[in-house]
Amino acid sequence: MAQITWRVDDHLAAQVKAAAGAADRSVNEFLTVVLSAVTDPDLAGSEAATLRERLQRAGLLADHCEMAATGEQPDPAAVVAAGRRAATGTPLSDLVAEGR
Repeated sequence: MAQITWRVDDHLAAQVKAAAGAADRSVNEFLTVVLSAVTDPDLAGSEAATLRERLQRAGLLADHCEMAATGEQPDPAAVVAAGRRAATGTPLSDLVAEGR
């Protein structure tokens, strides 16, 4: 099993912890569920489907299956632009905690 270190500001960390607690999950379990929903199109749960759809509408979810099939790599400028968009607006943890 792999381990990843995540650097985040204190405010977002507190929001993720609160959202995990509200979902009665550990932070690790909460982040695993959220990231699985983002990266695994085969997840069939409504929570996962809703999250994937929201991220897709926000332009933050690439169709990795199509890219993997063609060997295509994302445009570096598009990755930077997506990162900038991800850093603005309502944090994902707030949306999840509010059930939106």
